[in-house]
Amino acid sequence: MKVVLFCGGLGTRIRDYSEAVPKPMIPLGPQPIMRHVMQYYSDYGHEDFILCLGYKANVVKDFFLNSRPQMFADCVVTGDGRDVRLLDDSHRGWQVTLIDTGIWRNIGERLWAARDLVRDEDMFLANYSDGLTDVDLDDMERKFRASGKVACFLAVPPPVTYHFADIAEDGHVREFRSSTSSDIWINGGYFMFRPEIFDFMREGEELVLEPFRRLIEANMLMAYKHNGFWRAMDTLRDWQVLEDMVEKGNMPWNRQMRERSGHTGLAVARS
Repeated sequence: MKVVLFCGGLGTRIRDYSEAVPKPMIPLGPQPIMRHVMQYYSDYGHEDFILCLGYKANVVKDFFLNSRPQMFADCVVTGDGRDVRLLDDSHRGWQVTLIDTGIWRNIGERLWAARDLVRDEDMFLANYSDGLTDVDLDDMERKFRASGKVACFLAVPPPVTYHFADIAEDGHVREFRSSTSSDIWINGGYFMFRPEIFDFMREGEELVLEPFRRLIEANMLMAYKHNGFWRAMDTLRDWQVLEDMVEKGNMPWNRQMRERSGHTGLAVARS
């Protein structure tokens, strides 16, 4: 399936880093988080990417136009660097379409701008490009196909350490419970769509507001609940946690690495 990646946001909550580069290009280890996301989809066989660019689009374009894959893969170098042979060249089948969707557009507008590239697809995928997960994408796809719905999103527990209070109108406290034990779910930013999604959209609208409300009214929206690993890179602290995981070789979102090590995944990362 084609994968639409939203790469044009300003990243205002992680400004310490994203003044210089667009948020999806902030590095985790030797490669940007966006490439970790792309590798995740590639591990499941989805290698046709559509990148909706905006803020500092030239940085993303430069990355792909002047990319040296040996910087991210094990390789054999001979002839003082003149001959480089990759030990893993699985990325060579990737097709990357780069489209400039404007600096100030929201996610819905960026998807709308890419509609002609996915209209003829049976289904397509979409992602915010700034979050990582170990969700079983094949299982998510099977359940979405069987549902007959138009849209599906990954639902995850909120990655917070707050305690929720159940309070009556008179101020009586009924219960305190941790966020981990509450039945609250948030949008994890991993989407599956049928082309009919555009029938529920209007130009200028944010994706998960008006279009999703129409989908709910038509009973055409599905949530796929996931209690495994998920973390978005919204703040500098999030980046620090993910960077530490990469440095330690603990990358549950990397399916190939997980299968080689026999690792089955982690709970949602919280800190």
